[in-house]
Amino acid sequence: MTEADLTPPTLTRPRNKALPLLTLTDLRLAESQAAAGLPEHTLMARAGKSAASFLQELITRDTSIERAKQKVWLIAGPGNNGGDALVLATELHKGGIAVELCMPVDVKPDDARWALDLARAAGVAISTAPPASLDGYTWLVDGMFGIGLTRALDGVFATVARQLSQRAKARPRKGGVLALDVPSGLDSDTGTVVGESDGAAVHATHTISFIAAKPGLFTAQGRDLAGSVTVAPIGIDSSKRTAVQLNAPDLFAGFLPPRDFATNKGTFGSLAVVGGDTGMCGAPILASRAALYTGAGKVHVALLGDGAPPYDPPHPELMLHAIDALPLDKMDALAIGCGMGERERATQVLHDVLQLDMPKLFDADALNLIAKDPSLAAELTARGVQGDPCLLTPHPLEAARLLGTDAPGVQRDRLGAARALAARFASVVVLKGTGTIIAAPDGRLAINPTGNAALATGGTGDVLGGIIGALLAQHLPRYEAALAGVYLHGLAADTLTAQGHGPAGLTAGELAPMVRSLLNRLFYPATEG
Repeated sequence: MTEADLTPPTLTRPRNKALPLLTLTDLRLAESQAAAGLPEHTLMARAGKSAASFLQELITRDTSIERAKQKVWLIAGPGNNGGDALVLATELHKGGIAVELCMPVDVKPDDARWALDLARAAGVAISTAPPASLDGYTWLVDGMFGIGLTRALDGVFATVARQLSQRAKARPRKGGVLALDVPSGLDSDTGTVVGESDGAAVHATHTISFIAAKPGLFTAQGRDLAGSVTVAPIGIDSSKRTAVQLNAPDLFAGFLPPRDFATNKGTFGSLAVVGGDTGMCGAPILASRAALYTGAGKVHVALLGDGAPPYDPPHPELMLHAIDALPLDKMDALAIGCGMGERERATQVLHDVLQLDMPKLFDADALNLIAKDPSLAAELTARGVQGDPCLLTPHPLEAARLLGTDAPGVQRDRLGAARALAARFASVVVLKGTGTIIAAPDGRLAINPTGNAALATGGTGDVLGGIIGALLAQHLPRYEAALAGVYLHGLAADTLTAQGHGPAGLTAGELAPMVRSLLNRLFYPATEG
């Protein structure tokens, strides 16, 4: 094995990059194909050295404690994840960092046995039982189990998982918890805990993901458990191995319309937000305001109910109408469902708009009506089959109604649920929640990395509908409009939270002005004339 074989490739931080997300099947194939052309143990050596390089970087960055006083504790499981931990321990030990490694069960694979021999030869301190307390260590490393775990953690591994999680949740000012490849106990495909309610999983502050990032690190429970994710490719090109991607501006920026001098309001389209039954006009107003801030040329509000205000005082730019007074067929796009209610009148409106030829987004009550009415569902699907796919934005319970299942079932496999909805209704689907999934009927899938708990408040879904609706009115393709809308919506929450306005107490109405700022800062920067 040459030095070139062992040199760890550059580490990648996923933020703002459209990275491929590899499933277990993808990873096994990539690993086996790469290993076939390399000297034995090369991939494990690269993984361990990459992890060592990363951890040393974190240790160096932490100026609050001297390097000589850093102390790292690692736990190795019986498989190749344990082998990665052994290589990491050996590299740290050689670099002059104090390490102690716990190996409750002997490692079994040939690669891991090779790593154990290296660690012993280097003089790494190895024990078979964890200490009573882990408080004396600055960094804790989870090398128990990686991808492919099929049963819940138990015994000493479950106990250690709880100890590591306790440290991570305490948000330590010094050190932290590093998971190798994935946090032990996490399903790398779905982001759920293996064994569900009976399972334990490590809550890490950092995860270094080998070969490629995994879907489960960015959705469901995985987003909390993984902490900050860094990718170590270890010399394997994974860019063309999967249809699943991490959402980023690379995927949609090129579809945003130019803002040339010779443009006018007609250039950026007319959107109608359809909804607002009696007493529920707040939702479409929120959505419409968001559409204004996202750059739609004109925004109309088509209200189903009685007693609505004649105009929106904070935003008189919005044009409010009774639904029968607005020619919906003259619009460039429709966003339908906010505060719509589920009366017979709402059902008839859905039948009517499904006959119109323009991009259509369905949310909230519109989705519940479609779930209950087979004729509406059939009309929706027919639009997509004919080449005019609609855009659906369900939260997990709405998705469950559309699929005829329950919300826990959707959450157990969010990628699978989004894929099933896109196929069933021949539509672009935005499955909301942590790690929002965007799915196209042609099989494209993306997981969104932006957003936080600040979005867990009423009205934020209406705002998202207005943002995406505005992008549809500006003639973005359905899938790219969904990608852009979800990304900006989440990034607005992240930015406001960083400024101290969240995660607690952020209101839905605060998102739209920040979306405007981000849109201009990132995609329409001012130029000097």
